[in-house]
Amino acid sequence: MFTAMMLYLLLVLIRPQDYPAMVDSVGLPLQPIMLITAAGFWLLSPRKNFDAPQYPLLLMFFGVMLVSHVFNGWIGGAIEQIGKFAPVVLAFAVFANGLDRRSRILTIMATFSLCAAVLAIHGIEQRQTGLGWTGVEMSQGTRIQYVGIFNDPNDLGLLFVSCIPMAAYLSSRGGLLGLRRLFWLVVTGLLVYGVYLTDSRGALLALLAVMGVHIWQRKGLFVAGVIGAMAVAVLLALPSRFSEIDAEEESAQGRIESWYEGLQMFQGHPIFGVGPDQYTDYNPLTAHNSFVLILAETGIIGYTLWLAFVVYCFRMMWTGSRPQAVQGWDEQGWDGQGDEAPDSMDHETDFAEMDFEALDARIEEGRAIAMTLLLSLIGFFIAAFFLSRSYVIILYLLTALVVAHYADIRRDDPELPRFQLGDDALLWPVVGLGSAIFLYVVVKVLLVMQ
Repeated sequence: MFTAMMLYLLLVLIRPQDYPAMVDSVGLPLQPIMLITAAGFWLLSPRKNFDAPQYPLLLMFFGVMLVSHVFNGWIGGAIEQIGKFAPVVLAFAVFANGLDRRSRILTIMATFSLCAAVLAIHGIEQRQTGLGWTGVEMSQGTRIQYVGIFNDPNDLGLLFVSCIPMAAYLSSRGGLLGLRRLFWLVVTGLLVYGVYLTDSRGALLALLAVMGVHIWQRKGLFVAGVIGAMAVAVLLALPSRFSEIDAEEESAQGRIESWYEGLQMFQGHPIFGVGPDQYTDYNPLTAHNSFVLILAETGIIGYTLWLAFVVYCFRMMWTGSRPQAVQGWDEQGWDGQGDEAPDSMDHETDFAEMDFEALDARIEEGRAIAMTLLLSLIGFFIAAFFLSRSYVIILYLLTALVVAHYADIRRDDPELPRFQLGDDALLWPVVGLGSAIFLYVVVKVLLVMQ
């Protein structure tokens, strides 16, 4: 199963099937085949875990997407949406369940980082020669791009900034006389340079945020603020689109106006929205905001479910990165103070011989990985705030990695809370409506600033 998952991930990220020279020669739909193969092995596996609230939330969100089309009078749109989003739901379930051990989680993080580095090298070749090995030229003559879902420099920047924390964490693990650290530092540098070459202002802002949060956690808020201010000053001095950020700039104006139009769509269709992929039927410019896009296309119900899905991922990684007191273990074994004994421990274990130092080290490693994935989420969603990327597969593979890791660290530290949708059932409608009102206020203020 894991081999098929790896091949699927490589096809999602490297995308040789989308190379212009190979589009016509690749006769088989390789990506769906690998996903179905991985799903088949997963279905045969006895180990399945659906405890995380993200599973029912994603299924309900998918249902709202279909109902939205029907509610707007287009049954064919619902059928079409099954073909588009069902593979995303399946990929999430397979990866969230299939990454059932720490080694697999680290391997997927490494694969994400290495594949992103390959795309960055392709971009460097584009910058030097004007043409990458895929046969794709630079966007607008100055910005690197790739093929398939990364044929927009902004999407490429979003991928890079999401993978930078993973590569940086892998560089901290050392080994092989320091060569492994050096290798991953080079990969991290390639990704940072790749963000610069995309000239994506959203990705640059996301990178600054990721660095700021990391420094804040290590050195404190004051140091993070000082270094952040210096980094902004440097970026403003560099010749890039970042120095053009302004609410009155033409591109920014178009985005803000599109956000406003999206909120108008929501006001006209508040329950189920205008339907997935229907935004541009009402406005010539796409939403350029993942939150506004969901709100406009799936209404307050879909938006609330999607927002809860996202926020649970942030809560899991924030909670998992915090020091926890492991009160459930003592030298006699499990004392019953926690919710449950870790699943990874056999009931016949000789607790007197258990290596508690190794367990502490594993728990500490789990916290570090949780902080890494939290930074990846921050990078993704800040970049996605300026893009319409609510349905892209990268989002759901990243969140699957988050869900899998939280299940892994709960096996070691049972004092970590078990998030349950029922506990927050009354909270999410308030959060959804409140955040929608907040979006409206922000957009109105930006319109006034214009």
